[in-house]
Amino acid sequence: MKSVELSPLTRKLSAFVALSEVELAVLERLHQRRRSFVAGRDMVHQGQSAQGAYILSAGWVCSYKLQADGTRQIVDFQVPGDFLGLRSVLLRTSDHSFEPVVDIEAAEVLTSDLLDAFAQTPRLATAILWAASRDEAMVVEHLVGIGRRDADARMAHFLLELGSRLALVGMGSREGYDCPLTQYHLADTLGLSAVHVNRVLRQLRESGLVTFRDGTAMWRSTTMEGWWTLPSSIRHIWIRPDRS
Repeated sequence: MKSVELSPLTRKLSAFVALSEVELAVLERLHQRRRSFVAGRDMVHQGQSAQGAYILSAGWVCSYKLQADGTRQIVDFQVPGDFLGLRSVLLRTSDHSFEPVVDIEAAEVLTSDLLDAFAQTPRLATAILWAASRDEAMVVEHLVGIGRRDADARMAHFLLELGSRLALVGMGSREGYDCPLTQYHLADTLGLSAVHVNRVLRQLRESGLVTFRDGTAMWRSTTMEGWWTLPSSIRHIWIRPDRS
């Protein structure tokens, strides 16, 4: 079995389409330029041009924008199987920065290699477009969460969504998953203060829904009775198929 068949990206795309040997070979070539990056040091800077994309193989990355006053808004997190900087391939300039949350491994994909892959295997290009569209839909949910959901629903929705994404690549389930994020990451993502994040996580824990500590998020309400205590805006993620 080829190593690429076990890669997180292959698992993710296989949820959309059964990849052929030719498509797997193209994916193998896209994984050739493997690189390592240390935590806390930007791998791509906001405004950087002539930048290729990356396929995240191991570790977590946050994408963020800095405001004029120095505050940070985390736009999204990337987990294994995600593309980083795919949009900048077309826009030619990165509109946000990427910072590894932990030490990571990623494959650098040059623009020319990506365009050649799309030309050779249109069905693979469609699968990657599906994955990118799915990720974009989740960013829209983040925007709705920040603008319209209360803090409890915002947090629960976000943690459930992470579980859904990780389950797609075999790294999590609806019961829980390993999570290296700190409360400061959650604060910068959800538009809350670190103190407010701590309070919300305590409320979710005391209500018997989720425990977030020691690098793990564990959902405690796996019974139907506990499920019905979730807001309707959250329950649809709990029951949503991974292929949605």
